[in-house]
Amino acid sequence: MDLLDRYLQAVKKHLPWKRQDDILAELRANLESQLEDKESELGRPLTRGEAEDWLREIGPPMQVAMRYQPQQYLIGPAVFPLYWFVLRLVFLWSMLIYLIVSAVQFFAAGAFSGTFVLEAVLRVPWVLMMATAWVTLIFAVLEFCLTHYPAKFREIAEKAGDGKPEFAWFPGLSANWSPSDLPAVEKEPENGKKPRSYAQAVAEVIFGFLFLVWLLLIPNYPFLLWGPGVLYLRVSPFQLAPVWIQFYWWMVALNVMQLAWRSVDLGRGTWQRRRVTEQMAMGAFGLIPLGILLAVPEHAYVALKHPALDQAQYGAAMASINQAIHWGFQVVFVIVVLQLAWEIAQMYLKVYRKREAAVR
Repeated sequence: MDLLDRYLQAVKKHLPWKRQDDILAELRANLESQLEDKESELGRPLTRGEAEDWLREIGPPMQVAMRYQPQQYLIGPAVFPLYWFVLRLVFLWSMLIYLIVSAVQFFAAGAFSGTFVLEAVLRVPWVLMMATAWVTLIFAVLEFCLTHYPAKFREIAEKAGDGKPEFAWFPGLSANWSPSDLPAVEKEPENGKKPRSYAQAVAEVIFGFLFLVWLLLIPNYPFLLWGPGVLYLRVSPFQLAPVWIQFYWWMVALNVMQLAWRSVDLGRGTWQRRRVTEQMAMGAFGLIPLGILLAVPEHAYVALKHPALDQAQYGAAMASINQAIHWGFQVVFVIVVLQLAWEIAQMYLKVYRKREAAVR
């Protein structure tokens, strides 16, 4: 029954993620049993209208899911789903705004101070705590109003919703929700893998942000990249060529692009979609810094700190190191190009098969 599948899909989005599959299997078995009993009494399958009336009696998906949520004390089960949804959005946008403001201040300062970046990172917990405090306070007041003045609050809510009793932005208050408005059942991925969960999408954004901070700290704190090897670099006769600075800022730009892309997907709720476009775009742009390194004149990736003094002793070693680095980047470049070509070929093959299937 398509309507039941859509209903269960809507319930699943509000279930505790650790027990999501078990709860959904139990709920499906109970509802299918009820459906069979109803159809046995009537001697026929339920009509579309009868099925909608039956699901409406069971209750909105959000309220059904809240029966399986742990007990909430400050915010009750009718309000908690919306509270949790809003809190996640506030976390996301707070971090995005804070990241943008901090980045503007960082680059406006002119001097790239690692201390500034470190202080910005340490302020992140305070930003999230303030966001949580304000959202919790607002919803605690909302819970109080719902508990002590339900009739008055419903009247205000209906006026805010232009007289509509369903009050679309607050599903927990809706008494006239319609099962026909539930979204269609999402298709299973072709590769057999489960789509990314919200927790995975959030983790990608958070760790992407932390990785970007780590990258920005490297110029002032090189031990973050080299570890104890930074001591060897200080006493070594070799030093990195200027081309690595250009390569470094390209890597920063690519990570900013990827972080922004995933943040937008998270904000729009499209994190479960396949990221073919993102992967192809990142692969194409990733060829630019590799091309810059391959185009370095005379493959000068490493230079001597004192050429006049050390050329005779370390010149041959420097040439060997530069040649090895160049060969390594050639291999990486070929791999990236082949991977990008494979993804493009797979995409066009998929489009071709769909066209052929449509013609048949």
